[in-house]
Amino acid sequence: MSRTPSRTPSRTPTAFRRRALVTLPAAALLALVPSSATAYPNPGQVTGDVVVHDPTLARTSSGKYLLYSTGDGLQLRTSTDRIAFGRSGSAFPTRPSWWNNYNSTGDVWAPDISYHGGKYLMYYSVSSFGSNKSAIGLAASTTGEPGSWTDYGAVYTSTTSSDYNAIDPNLFVDDDGKWWLSFGSWWTGIKMIRVDPSTGKQYAGDTARRSLASRPTGTKAVEAPYIVKRNGYYYLFASYDTCCAGTSSTYKIKVGRASGVTGPYVDKNSVGMMNNGGTAVQESHGRYIGPGGQSIMKDSDGDLLVYHYYDGQDNGTPKLGVNLLNWSSGWPVAH
Repeated sequence: MSRTPSRTPSRTPTAFRRRALVTLPAAALLALVPSSATAYPNPGQVTGDVVVHDPTLARTSSGKYLLYSTGDGLQLRTSTDRIAFGRSGSAFPTRPSWWNNYNSTGDVWAPDISYHGGKYLMYYSVSSFGSNKSAIGLAASTTGEPGSWTDYGAVYTSTTSSDYNAIDPNLFVDDDGKWWLSFGSWWTGIKMIRVDPSTGKQYAGDTARRSLASRPTGTKAVEAPYIVKRNGYYYLFASYDTCCAGTSSTYKIKVGRASGVTGPYVDKNSVGMMNNGGTAVQESHGRYIGPGGQSIMKDSDGDLLVYHYYDGQDNGTPKLGVNLLNWSSGWPVAH
């Protein structure tokens, strides 16, 4: 699908749900190793139910992996080894009524799960395809399991007259205890607000909406921010170009870094992310088309880049991709 700044969707739950009916055969286990035929590594193979979109991953204290993703009230898959995944219900078996103000017929998408203060927090997107009448919602759970989530309603919203889109949230907690929420899709790009740790919603003492990344010329296509801090720098990952078009998707994952959480973020060539900058981390190659919708999870063996891609050998079905990241160069390199 071709997208323009005035009709700019993020990930489409409707198309995803159609593909989610596919049942994948078990695949042989392979290590997370780079491909020798391309500059970008193949995803480490996973097995079971891995037809996902916009995945976010957490690990419980018992070692169980919780993989939430777009569709069906935010789908959950679980794993004990980070390899074999199976469906385990959804965060919201029943839709909260306030969703109808932003999406009366479809589903919600792009969850972001993290653990703070003895509970799991999940920010998520409520909108409709192609609209920036949108909201970011918040829910919490002590276990992270299906049906255990308490919903706290809208955190931040946008309207059709806004120059931004309140979707694709990511919570970042800094070393100084300050909470920040980045978000955004197309329009004028990636935004950030400060969040109150006591409520999970916008901090009343600082209501500024900051800009982190933008595509001022061309397609405007940047979305799905995710921020981590490594080796004294803040790194902003984002998805560039077009998703949700199966084998025609041009999605790719790029990154920039900054000395402060609010930026300015620049890429490896010192080009600002507010001016189309971004260093590629994962791009299309071979059967692995349009990687994006990414999140980062710190596990016992290193940082994981978790994302979806469209399988060129399976009619463009969206599937789970996982790679380790190496930071030794000062920039994240997937392998």
